[in-house]
Amino acid sequence: MLWHAIAPVRRYTKASHDVVRHPRLCSDAKILLLYVQGLPDDETHLALSEHGLKLGIKGRAFQRAKEQLVVNGFVHERRAAGERGLWATHQLVSNVPLTDADALAVWRGAGVGAGDSPSVQFPTVGEPSPRSVGHQLPVDEELGKNSSRPPTEAPSEDEGEVEGAGVAVEVVELSPQEVEAERVLLSLRNFDRQLRLGVREARELVGLAVEWLRRGVSAGELRRVLSSGLPAKGVRSAVGFLRHRLEMKMPEAPAPEPEPVPETESASVSSDLPDAPPTPPTPPRVAPLVTCAGPGNEHVFRAYGGATLCPDCQQAAAWARWAERRAADLGVDLAEDAAQAVEAGRDPDGWRSRLAAAAAGATAEAGGEQ
Repeated sequence: MLWHAIAPVRRYTKASHDVVRHPRLCSDAKILLLYVQGLPDDETHLALSEHGLKLGIKGRAFQRAKEQLVVNGFVHERRAAGERGLWATHQLVSNVPLTDADALAVWRGAGVGAGDSPSVQFPTVGEPSPRSVGHQLPVDEELGKNSSRPPTEAPSEDEGEVEGAGVAVEVVELSPQEVEAERVLLSLRNFDRQLRLGVREARELVGLAVEWLRRGVSAGELRRVLSSGLPAKGVRSAVGFLRHRLEMKMPEAPAPEPEPVPETESASVSSDLPDAPPTPPTPPRVAPLVTCAGPGNEHVFRAYGGATLCPDCQQAAAWARWAERRAADLGVDLAEDAAQAVEAGRDPDGWRSRLAAAAAGATAEAGGEQ
């Protein structure tokens, strides 16, 4: 290979070899990360998806690249209340892998989520205006027969609907987890049109989706479970199919921690005190990012159950152990080590062909002796 390069003197971005040669990042993820790293300050307010559109990375390709960046610690997202009490999603992109604690420290240093509440702003609701009189009929007034306007009625306190323009719209306040679960359900239409849900249909499944999030499943993993492996004959009912999948594939709930046994004296003292406020719900558990102990470039992954190797390194080690046992059973001495044997097994003249030839020779010798 003939290599020729001229080092640029301006308009360039320094790229780490750990990013360019990262084994768990696709080309779209690397290009998107390097593109964002070289952005000027006046374009950092745009979302990551808008930068992906400028590069031609959109749809499923962008979702795959973003998911790889999130899993490997290069992209972190956080929802926080902004101005006027509105929720906003903040994105943090770094050229090195960051843990959740490191990302939280960066957000705190930047003051993300520390905006003023609506009551702090001045003026809060605008300037006062004089009260208008005579523009609305009283509730108990009876109109004549020729009037075209019906009498006004006092709204009921038990009603949870707002009537306007002849349409009843249900007003429902959702928690942050329910908002995230609803967004995941409504985004399934971007992966397959068979999974298109309406707002009312998604509200029926929000309870099951929230339970997944409470049991430690991330929004990206929940989206992947619901949108992958669709039936070959198609999905007749998106609501029924997703409800069945949410119920049947729901992960196991984490074991509750044992409650301490209160002492007699403390119980007698606490009985005289007023009722304590309810304990807030425990946030969902997310596995931390740890460094893989396997060979190759240094990379991180989310460890579940105390694992020290990423899934790719675990699979490579399993193939190597199987090759060693198989070679020992057939009496074949492989020249390559375990890692090279796995790579050589993919070649037509690799260790798989040698093991097959040795097994055929052993069978022929057994037939000749008989």
